[in-house]
Amino acid sequence: MATSSASGNKIIRQKIWAKLADVALPDSRFHTNFAEVIPDFLGSEAATDRVCALEAYRRCRYAFVTPDNGLVELRRRLIAAGVPLVVSTYGIYRGFYIIEPGSVPKGHELYAAWLDGLEHFGRPITLAEVTSRGRFDLLVTGASAVSMEGVRFGKGHGFFDLEWGMFTDVGIVDEATPVVAVVHDLQVVEERLFPSPTDILVDWIATPTRMIEVKRTARRPRGVHWDLLDPRQIAATPPLKELQTMHGLSGA
Repeated sequence: MATSSASGNKIIRQKIWAKLADVALPDSRFHTNFAEVIPDFLGSEAATDRVCALEAYRRCRYAFVTPDNGLVELRRRLIAAGVPLVVSTYGIYRGFYIIEPGSVPKGHELYAAWLDGLEHFGRPITLAEVTSRGRFDLLVTGASAVSMEGVRFGKGHGFFDLEWGMFTDVGIVDEATPVVAVVHDLQVVEERLFPSPTDILVDWIATPTRMIEVKRTARRPRGVHWDLLDPRQIAATPPLKELQTMHGLSGA
């Protein structure tokens, strides 16, 4: 079976959400409203172990990790290892935060890995400063679903697509940047999904029971697709407004 339409992705997403309720851990704010949160799940620590076994993780000196609940343990380990870690705020409404080596007292790494703790121990960072620090060595994201071909989609809001677009625009990620999706096994779909112009292809899929290496056959998107964005979304997303200014675009 193959699907290429947004409606097809929506159907797959809803089917997975129905199954996910059995293994998801409720969020403190959104409970099991999967349209608003990509949840933690039973076995996420085992999936994290698989990420940490990757050579890309062992070599990582600068990482970007999405704020998804299933990535708390990964963020904790990166903080404990002293790897500079950039995380987006919920909805990117307050841009990005960075946790730097030495900013988290020993024993507080788990709290710092939570979103409230991130904003306590970390600090806001502009897109320009994110860029000045050089290329990311590793990107890790959650997902609502991901195909065996590496096509990943989230809650339906396109936040990771936007982050990727901004990072490609400033030249700190590209085709060679390792990207890992961490999901439960039931979020890996057998249907063949064809990426839209903004869908990100991942290199590995880490689940509680296996690590899937993706053989990508299509290229990843580049840049921000400004024509697809509502002006209100741009106005509500500080890094997008900053990028407009950097490029001298109208509306900055």
